[in-house]
Amino acid sequence: MPAHAVEKIFVHEQYTLHYRSAPRVQWRGAARLTFTALLLLDGTLCWEAGTAGERVLHSPGAILTAPGDLLTAKGAPAESLLISLAPAFVIDCAVRARLTRAGASITFPAQIIERDDRLARLARDLADELAIVEAGQEVVIHALIEQGAIHLLRRYASLRRSDELELSRVGLVDRRVRRAVELMHAQLGRDLPLEELAAAAYLSPFHFSRLFKKVTGATPHAYLAQLRLERAQQLLATTDHSITEIGSRVGYASSSHFSKAFRQATALTPRAFREALVPR
Repeated sequence: MPAHAVEKIFVHEQYTLHYRSAPRVQWRGAARLTFTALLLLDGTLCWEAGTAGERVLHSPGAILTAPGDLLTAKGAPAESLLISLAPAFVIDCAVRARLTRAGASITFPAQIIERDDRLARLARDLADELAIVEAGQEVVIHALIEQGAIHLLRRYASLRRSDELELSRVGLVDRRVRRAVELMHAQLGRDLPLEELAAAAYLSPFHFSRLFKKVTGATPHAYLAQLRLERAQQLLATTDHSITEIGSRVGYASSSHFSKAFRQATALTPRAFREALVPR
């Protein structure tokens, strides 16, 4: 591993890859809206996820988390790759691989993977692909991501049909809170009081909050905050808008407030995130 920090980030509409190698590596907790695989290529990480206490992961190993789960990990030194997969993308991979039908509920009961040689090879191939910029890079990365997703689904996933889930233009959502989620996607740039979100779901604020936390794993406020940060990452990667403008577009009144929230979630400032992006 190099003596200085190396950050490489690849942002796709359906997934994000974040490679990090440094004398001291830290992944901060955040209630992500995605399925997440933290793949340890070299070194050792101390990690916490959900309500479990601190545990140690040795390379090559991986940690799997579901949407709404918190994950915090740190190590010195360590080389790791964080892969975030949109739930709709994971469902699509499962359907195309004929592992299930659309509308399935997917969980990963085994949160930690001690050793999986195939997954370790895929992680190294992805890290190597991020290290250089060559023709066809995006095609290769997409193929590797799909292989990895299907491998995780085959070996570690629990899949079952759920009448409460349905595909929509904003992805896979629970039908009882779908209108509120769509409102969040459509109105990221303005304040959305709990009462307005609850009204969109035809529920009282109290019952809406309880149901939303139950079906998404996050409070409405935490879900909206993470949705704003994910949209900000997409804008940083796909536009040349200023950081101030991007912050405003996703609902932050000041660039300093936006930068602080972004750094708390990613351990990078918006500027450092943009500088680490792999060109597409």
